[in-house]
Amino acid sequence: MGAAAIDLLYWRNVKQSGAVFGSVLLLLFSLTQFSVVSVGAYLALAALSASISFRIYKSVLQAVQKTDEGHPFKSYLEVEISLSQDQIGNYADKALLYANTCMKELRRLFLVQDLIDSLKFAVLMWLLTYVGALFNGLTLLILAVVSMFSMPIVYEKHQAQIDQYVGLIRTQVNSVVGKIQAKIPGAKRKEE
Repeated sequence: MGAAAIDLLYWRNVKQSGAVFGSVLLLLFSLTQFSVVSVGAYLALAALSASISFRIYKSVLQAVQKTDEGHPFKSYLEVEISLSQDQIGNYADKALLYANTCMKELRRLFLVQDLIDSLKFAVLMWLLTYVGALFNGLTLLILAVVSMFSMPIVYEKHQAQIDQYVGLIRTQVNSVVGKIQAKIPGAKRKEE
């Protein structure tokens, strides 16, 4: 994660973080009420209306003041926005590496290379059936965005207490997993 993203999530610049958080939340809430196509069209119309209005305003201002400043978006129109083949190749390589890693991990889980990992995955999928029954994808995305903008700052302020409780929970979970591994034949992990 880049430094700019970390600064946003830790609310280093409150105005910028608030603007991004509010915009993303507004977009997600809009998607709960309207289709993706409608939201995209409305956003495009709003941006186009703003830029056309600004262009007309600048043209009228230039005519009244009798100046020759030119097109108000000229500097933006001259900026190069194309991606190079190296950039595309780099992104494609990263996507390919990620896809291959995911496929290998799914193969390992579904073909039960390690019984404990496959059982953990099965429990996770079973829990996700209940999550899916309670929430739709957009609600989960909204909860994820709210968590992304609130959890880092809460953790930063209360790190000692949170680490203590997480350590206790981790110890209990490891104890339970150890007991389960001892009871299931063939479930003992190989020493790495």
